[in-house]
Amino acid sequence: MSLDSIPRAKGRVPGLGHVPRMLRDPLGVLRALHTEGPVLRLDIGTMPVVVVTTPDTITEVLVKKGKHFRKGRLFDRLRPLVGNGIGNSEGATHLRNRRLIQPMFYKERLEGYAHVMSERSRMLANSWSDGQTIDAAEVAGSFTIETLAATIFSADIGRPAVESVREDLPIILRTMLRRALAPKALDGLPIWRSFDRSASRMRAVIEEVIATTRASNPENRTDLLSLLVSARDETGAGMTDEEVRDELATMLFAGSETTASTLAWAIYHIGQRPDVEEEILTEIRGAVGDRPVTFADVRNLPAITRVLDEVIRLHGVTTLMRRTIEPVTIGGYELPAETEVLFSPYAMHRDPDLYPDPDRFDPDRWLPERSADRPRHHVAPFGAGNRKCIGDKFAWLEATIILATILPRWKLRSVPGSKPPTEATASMAHPIRVPMVVRRRQDD
Repeated sequence: MSLDSIPRAKGRVPGLGHVPRMLRDPLGVLRALHTEGPVLRLDIGTMPVVVVTTPDTITEVLVKKGKHFRKGRLFDRLRPLVGNGIGNSEGATHLRNRRLIQPMFYKERLEGYAHVMSERSRMLANSWSDGQTIDAAEVAGSFTIETLAATIFSADIGRPAVESVREDLPIILRTMLRRALAPKALDGLPIWRSFDRSASRMRAVIEEVIATTRASNPENRTDLLSLLVSARDETGAGMTDEEVRDELATMLFAGSETTASTLAWAIYHIGQRPDVEEEILTEIRGAVGDRPVTFADVRNLPAITRVLDEVIRLHGVTTLMRRTIEPVTIGGYELPAETEVLFSPYAMHRDPDLYPDPDRFDPDRWLPERSADRPRHHVAPFGAGNRKCIGDKFAWLEATIILATILPRWKLRSVPGSKPPTEATASMAHPIRVPMVVRRRQDD
């Protein structure tokens, strides 16, 4: 069995495959592939990768025939950072650790995290001055890292990990997609040294924090690290230090850049749409008033939810990968075992056949009367099936609380002539810089 029957995407160069086309415009290529077919073959050098481009074929891979797949090459390349955490683990290990971690994102825990998020949002709002210019991407990145640290670690123990994440995670994000697709024979090249060094440093500092936590009565605290250390499965066994380290690294990786990117884009788009901003402000005044935002308020802020849904549609996860563990038919094509399969939620969510005028920021496309008939499998911002992101509610809670806190006090507008440049990481279509001018609202 081979992949010869699968049509190749356009633009293949002998010896280099589709690498030159992908390097020129990776996001543009991902968006265009659906016009070439539901199942395609990309050649990364001499390595074949099958790309599925439609909601139906993506759902086959993730849900309907998900048991025939495991995590693919992208996640193998992330193993130096996240080890065998729930983002990377398979089978019984994945199910056991997911069950141990899931209670940490139950409602009663989220209520406690919401208090931390609200407090830190007020601190951020208090730090700005009228007329100040900020980089919303930098602000969002710092806020999400600091908030994660305040919920994952106890404040004093977690400071070294926070500094490591702040310094090392951007290096890892900029490099990992190229690292994932590069042939294994190139692993020893100097261009990967910064990735390897940053991943090793993050893992080492997390190990130090775990050791300190185990020695400090974690049963008496409610931060995520202490809960992980104290968790027990049905046999009474807990996680090893290595398992805890891998789960923490996964949370830091998945919970910082994704939320930060979503938040920065939300600030930018709201600044471009005063009508959307006024709708949000009216909603906040009615649901929250002048008091701090709470966990209970979030469900009463649907306008912010629609903004976040639209932002993640426009700027969401760029690529995910799976690998077949046995022969399987996808979209009518036979895939042999050990086939690398790639799909792009970002591209699917910008398909004009699914979302009319797909490049337009339109939160109203998520109004119940407009979204009720949209098939469920046309929307996959956090994945699907048993690999769906475990922290999606945490991310949405954090983004909602910060927007509901800063917008009543501050009007944020783009610096004239600026438009955020986008960087295609494996995790998000990330804004590099989002310069915004901060103005105090007259009614504050």
